[in-house]
Amino acid sequence: MDASSQTLPLPPWRTNPQGRPRRIGVELEMSGLTLDALARVAADYLDTEISDKGRYERTLRGDAAGDWTVELDFHLLKNMGQEKRAPGDLMQSAEDMLAWVAESLVPLEIVSPPLPMERLGEVEGLIACLRDAGAKGTGDHPVNAFGMQFNPEIPSEDPATLTAYLRAFLCLYDWLLRRADIDLTRRITSYIDPFPINYVRLLTAADYAPDVDALIDDYLYYNPTRNRALDLLPLFSHLDPERVRRITDDPLIKPRPTFHYRLPDCRIDRPDWGLYLAWGDWLQVERLAADPERLAGCCSDFHDFISRPAIERWLGDWADEVEGRWLDL
Repeated sequence: MDASSQTLPLPPWRTNPQGRPRRIGVELEMSGLTLDALARVAADYLDTEISDKGRYERTLRGDAAGDWTVELDFHLLKNMGQEKRAPGDLMQSAEDMLAWVAESLVPLEIVSPPLPMERLGEVEGLIACLRDAGAKGTGDHPVNAFGMQFNPEIPSEDPATLTAYLRAFLCLYDWLLRRADIDLTRRITSYIDPFPINYVRLLTAADYAPDVDALIDDYLYYNPTRNRALDLLPLFSHLDPERVRRITDDPLIKPRPTFHYRLPDCRIDRPDWGLYLAWGDWLQVERLAADPERLAGCCSDFHDFISRPAIERWLGDWADEVEGRWLDL
């Protein structure tokens, strides 16, 4: 591993529902490198072997945590790339044209396996290696709606714990958004849409204490989409796949026992940027969720804030109130 890897702080809840150390997956979108160059830099850093999964996917094998994936983030093209073509096949021309267009618009993505949280510092070192190799991030081009995504494993399937995380995230969202300073390109897409205000009011009400069925049903009613800064469809598909499939059959929903945090940009080409920035902000969600008294107070204040007339909300600044009163600094 590269010497630039470092130790990052851990959340207060450190074990998963089975009592083992919590894990986390990381996804990074970028350009500036070819698929094979990205795979080679990552494989050298991780001490893994590269195998082809198709024309647009590489698998890095040999990590004790599982396989890493390096791919073009384009579902249709990846599927085409796994099909065998005979010489002169007309579909090859269509695929080549699609790949040519995708090269300037679609990011490459590196996806980790579920890693022990103690290994997040190694991902920081990988980011530094990719930057040195020429990787480009969100701000390099106006169409680069590139993101970095975390998939922290849940500490418990208890609905009260899951509700606490959701409430903490909703309370801190304005502050997280300001901290993330999201690029305009990603702001105008639907990838990280905010939660509807009526859902926020429901979740932050003092008497909201759903069982797991009601928690999932309420989420699906207001959020039948992957396009949220904190996407819980993978988690709820893991807990109750039939309940989710009754509302959405999106094939990109992958069941897993994690929170899917999609807010941060990937500014991998900037030397002052790293995973540690967004991770430190996410830890505020973890700490607020684990502190019932502080969470209840924050929810009460936030519920009051969003219940004010619209003009008062526009003149106020909830992110400032969060920073002044409710963070664990």
